[in-house]
Amino acid sequence: MTNQEIIQPENLVYKKPKLLNDKPMHYCPGCSHSVVHKLIAEVIEEMGMEDKSVGISPVGCAVFAYSYIDIDWIEAAHGRAPAIACAAKRLWPENLVFTYQGDGDLACIGTAESIHSLNRGDNITIIFVNNAIYGMTGGQMAPTTLMGMKTVTCPYGRQADLHGYPLKITEIAATLEGTCYVTRQAVNNVAYIRRAKAAIRKAFEYSMQGKGSSLVEIVGTCSSGWKKTPEEANRWMEENMFPFYKLGDLKDIK
Repeated sequence: MTNQEIIQPENLVYKKPKLLNDKPMHYCPGCSHSVVHKLIAEVIEEMGMEDKSVGISPVGCAVFAYSYIDIDWIEAAHGRAPAIACAAKRLWPENLVFTYQGDGDLACIGTAESIHSLNRGDNITIIFVNNAIYGMTGGQMAPTTLMGMKTVTCPYGRQADLHGYPLKITEIAATLEGTCYVTRQAVNNVAYIRRAKAAIRKAFEYSMQGKGSSLVEIVGTCSSGWKKTPEEANRWMEENMFPFYKLGDLKDIK
């Protein structure tokens, strides 16, 4: 590559992924979902899988994911996305198949589907956005809600004797024989965004190579549910979520 080619303006300007539609997103200011959507669109484009990708959208804040990323989508009943993804991958093994789920959808209502799909080694990727609360339905306690964390259904804070303990679904997934890649990432700064994108890329590649199931957890914020500004929510996440939900790869068969 010549110096002239290197400094061309089109090589320096950041562009919106072509797969990301122009439709305004419905997410609250500061929500992590929009960033994760962008990363998924970028990875699919870079892999050249635009016409061979199938996303399974959930019930929850990301219920309208199909409106924003221009690929084929299937809408699943609450918590059932991994079961639908398993069927889609077996019907169309040449396709990239992934689910996009929140913590209430994946770790509570769909716990059985999630665990059994991961344990079967279905060649799919589960993208799991964990903001420790039911964001869409009013801010109720989720399985991932931290100890002492207040929600509308535990207004005095989560208590072990009353509500049980937060569920680390990603740690559970790492113990299953069918999983090939299990990781926990975040998107609250540029460095973390790059790591999250690399994790999504690896998970998608592993699924296309037939290595088994992948789970990519993204620890995210819920400014509205947490009753905080976007800046406050990011700080709270760093100070409270990250120590409990530690970032990094938990399993990678390479």
